[in-house]
Amino acid sequence: MSCSMNDNQAFNEMMVHIPLCTHKEPSNILIIGQTSPALKKEAEKHNANIEYGDITFLNSKNEKNIDAIILTDVKLDELVLANIDRILKDDGLITFSTQSFQSDEDKLKEDLQLVGSKFWIAMPFRFGHNTSIIASKKYHPTADLVLQRSDLLDDLEYYSSEMHQASFVFPAAIHKALTGIARR
Repeated sequence: MSCSMNDNQAFNEMMVHIPLCTHKEPSNILIIGQTSPALKKEAEKHNANIEYGDITFLNSKNEKNIDAIILTDVKLDELVLANIDRILKDDGLITFSTQSFQSDEDKLKEDLQLVGSKFWIAMPFRFGHNTSIIASKKYHPTADLVLQRSDLLDDLEYYSSEMHQASFVFPAAIHKALTGIARR
């Protein structure tokens, strides 16, 4: 049995489907940063208003009407987070890439603490050779997984409801090291 799945497809599916299958009803979504046709194809599997742009796009939005923001390659800092907080709805969530615990434990902890200041939930998840963070003001990525949506997605190579759940599981030592920093 051969599998042509690559890290890029894992990234496309997990960065899109983790947040959009966690939020109860994401209708207005921003995808900020570089996007490939394959990532856009994954996003279009969700029945929502999806806008694509660069980091300056966050400044063009005024009111709190965004449900989910996916940062594909944007490094989060306090200024970017302030702009996100200004436009994100009270039950909104964000997803962004970070460093793995093994490659840069301090960067992962710094990113978790940064979003933990504005979000009730801030949890790392792993897939392929990537580590990302989902930060949410209301929805928990494992407790609130919308199975009616995640189980019905078609034409997937990596993402499934089971992979969604499993991506949040870390070895005991890492889990312990992130306790009190990751907001579960």
